[in-house]
Amino acid sequence: MQRFILTDAIGGLLLIVTMIARGTYEWGGGDVFLHVSMVSSVAALALFAAHIPWSRRVFLIIGIVLTMIALVVLPDGRRAITEAVMLVSFITGFFAALTTLRSAALTSAPIVKTGEFLASQPPGRRYLALTAGGGLFGLILMYGAIQLLGGLAAQSVTSEPNPERRGHRLRRMLVAIQRGFIATLPWSPLAFSMAISTQLIPGATWAGAVLPCAVSGVILVCIGWAMDSIFKPRISGPAATFDPPEGTWLRRLMPLLTLLLVIGAVTLGLHLWTGVRVVGVVMIVVPVIAVLWMGEQDVLNHHRHPVLHVAGRARDYAMTELPGNRSEIVLLAMAGFIGSLGAALLSPVIASSGIDLSSVPAPVVLLVLFWTIPLAGQFGMNPILSVSLLAPLLPAPAEIGAAPAAFIVAITGGWALSGATSPYTASTLLIAQYGKVSASHVGLRWNGGYALTCGVVLSVWVLIALKLL
Repeated sequence: MQRFILTDAIGGLLLIVTMIARGTYEWGGGDVFLHVSMVSSVAALALFAAHIPWSRRVFLIIGIVLTMIALVVLPDGRRAITEAVMLVSFITGFFAALTTLRSAALTSAPIVKTGEFLASQPPGRRYLALTAGGGLFGLILMYGAIQLLGGLAAQSVTSEPNPERRGHRLRRMLVAIQRGFIATLPWSPLAFSMAISTQLIPGATWAGAVLPCAVSGVILVCIGWAMDSIFKPRISGPAATFDPPEGTWLRRLMPLLTLLLVIGAVTLGLHLWTGVRVVGVVMIVVPVIAVLWMGEQDVLNHHRHPVLHVAGRARDYAMTELPGNRSEIVLLAMAGFIGSLGAALLSPVIASSGIDLSSVPAPVVLLVLFWTIPLAGQFGMNPILSVSLLAPLLPAPAEIGAAPAAFIVAITGGWALSGATSPYTASTLLIAQYGKVSASHVGLRWNGGYALTCGVVLSVWVLIALKLL
């Protein structure tokens, strides 16, 4: 049993309660489950406040200040606060569900071997291999995909004697991983970008937006590969030799592909059968699959007491591993809270100013929305904060003659660009750590040209999607 801090352990258990209660509510449970999830999520954040850096406590302080302002200024301040807390319960419950899968994956030997196989590909296949790996692993590990593959990439270049070649190879490997990861943000039902966007845009669903959003993902991958090939550095001297990795692609990728196929089939099947939102299905299905996966690992490893061992891992996850993400949990949850409550405070100001956003042409609304997200990321605004702040202020899709899916294409595309360029996002910070450069260097020097190119092409795609949908 791992050692734990009492307040963290209680906070972790409260997040498990949040996950179960909010998931039950999404499946048609009564309002009591929603209320339980709201209370438990707020209580967990309060407990985590004791052991997070001041850079995160500032978000809590801002949230408290906005709460007091809303109670004084808004005639329906309680309703606005309630809606913001509802978003907090959703974000924390969704995060708790997704990280169960990461916990199970990191102890799976086949998954680790798959990562090693991708990282050891020869130069001609390395970029696409790591881009695919960043995307596939990102679906189940979230930022853990960058930690796993980034660590393997950094380790693989240590044998290169030429420092110039070593630096270029590491940079290309790391940006391939990052760009593969962000390419999943526009369309993955396991990504916060899709989950939050469909939560905030009236009439939006994952099923209705996934196809045009998948095109955004393809654009991000193809442009990344093309730019890596075109601007490949020319280095003098003999190239290093590579021993081909053992195993075939199908054999090495099969465990990961099988897992993703199971998750996708079960999630989509239950969504179509029950009518429950995809995010609600994920919140219940993913933890169940994670527990079963842990059990399978114990059976294959001939563990004497697999049930007891899985129970112990579940306990450690709730009381140690999940609270270990407390800084990220507070950041994500409070970004949603501040954005939601900030939108409620700004709405009457915009209305009293005489500004009628419904009179703005739909193409302008979507393009401004698309570009605002990555630009705000340069000034420290988490995409959750910027989206939860902007989305409620926008006219409903029907008011400007746009399909809800077109809004999702714009939001998730901008979210992906923010993930590649913002020095404040976890993906950029992790890549900077492995590349031994600053996060700003990664976002602007390594990914600046890529982001601008993708931004132009995605802008065109947003306009095309607006016409087609």
